Amino acid sequence: MNTAPSRTRTILRYIAAFGFIIAGALHFIAPGQYKKIIPPQFPAPAALVAISGVAEIAGGIGLLIPTLRKAAVWGLIALLIAVFPANIYMATSHEKIPNLHIPPWLLWLRLPMQILFIACIWYVRPIPAASSASNRRI
Repeated sequence: MNTAPSRTRTILRYIAAFGFIIAGALHFIAPGQYKKIIPPQFPAPAALVAISGVAEIAGGIGLLIPTLRKAAVWGLIALLIAVFPANIYMATSHEKIPNLHIPPWLLWLRLPMQILFIACIWYVRPIPAASSASNRRI
């Protein structure tokens, strides 16, 4: 049996988990950096930063716990979709965001990268073992 996909999935799961935990912690270490990228029409930037930080930490931890992994995958995918407006705001309004020292081309590149992040999280989801070949869907 080839274990390379399983090993790759495990490695990516750990990278994603620790990446989300670190990113979530940064929401509390440097909240001002996150508050300034929230689109102005969104209410309570400080609360949104805290909520998304907690969600990232919880999702990262959840990826490491087998019984929570499925919920963590869905939660992180929902989070990545929910924060997409901030990514769009950064790309389209970077000149309005004070002290944003990221080149505009990188902000635009970040938009399609969100799809890659979602795909990565989907890839590390739990895959149920098929009990027999007849139970597999094509």
